[in-house]
Amino acid sequence: MPGPGKHRRSKQRPLIRKLAFAGTGGAALALPLISATTAGAAVTQPAAVPAVKTAALPAVKVAAAKATAPLTYSVAVGDTLSKIAAEHAVNGGWQALYETNRNAIGSNPSVIRPGLKLSLGAAAKAAAAKATAVSKPATSYANNLDGWIRESLAIMAKHGIPGSYNGIHRNVMRESSGNPRAINNWDSNAAAGIPSKGLLQVIDPTFRAYHVPGTAMDSYDPVANITAACNYAAARYGSIDNVNGAY
Repeated sequence: MPGPGKHRRSKQRPLIRKLAFAGTGGAALALPLISATTAGAAVTQPAAVPAVKTAALPAVKVAAAKATAPLTYSVAVGDTLSKIAAEHAVNGGWQALYETNRNAIGSNPSVIRPGLKLSLGAAAKAAAAKATAVSKPATSYANNLDGWIRESLAIMAKHGIPGSYNGIHRNVMRESSGNPRAINNWDSNAAAGIPSKGLLQVIDPTFRAYHVPGTAMDSYDPVANITAACNYAAARYGSIDNVNGAY
């Protein structure tokens, strides 16, 4: 009911935003006020807190936010395992997420019910590591010239050593006819006590100088011999592919 000396207005008016200045010592603070004429009183609103935009956060803070994501997730309508795995950066994707929660989900990973609690984080990471280890067995190579060349090429790729299968094979057949125990006992190197050995006929000093880590320290070892010779050829000729005669 209106108090003495007051009356209600017959027409409603739009809300009027005003600024009141509250003095605090010698300074003035601007406070937004909203007058609600239908209520007959003014209501003071606190200053709005500006929203923080995720895009404006430094990359480090965004990464930290992902790292502190909850370890459990409640399935919502329209969710799929692949969607959840992508949104929460689950290592190993939806397969790892399913393996971690197989007992809760059941035999069909395509069917997950809203409200189901899924485990994320460390458990999913462990499952992903296990799945990766199972799905990616170590590469094996045949114990013959083809296998030796292919294994050497894989090692060369890791160390940035150029060379092709055909370039290596061509030079091997010329130098040793594919015999990893071949040795030259008649040329000047042999006379000097350092005969050429192995598939690509490398002398011991050159083998030691251009030996590639991860291969045997044995110039008769097929893979070690090929890799060291290709490393030497790359340094001197640019690639074993550029070698077409004695080198």
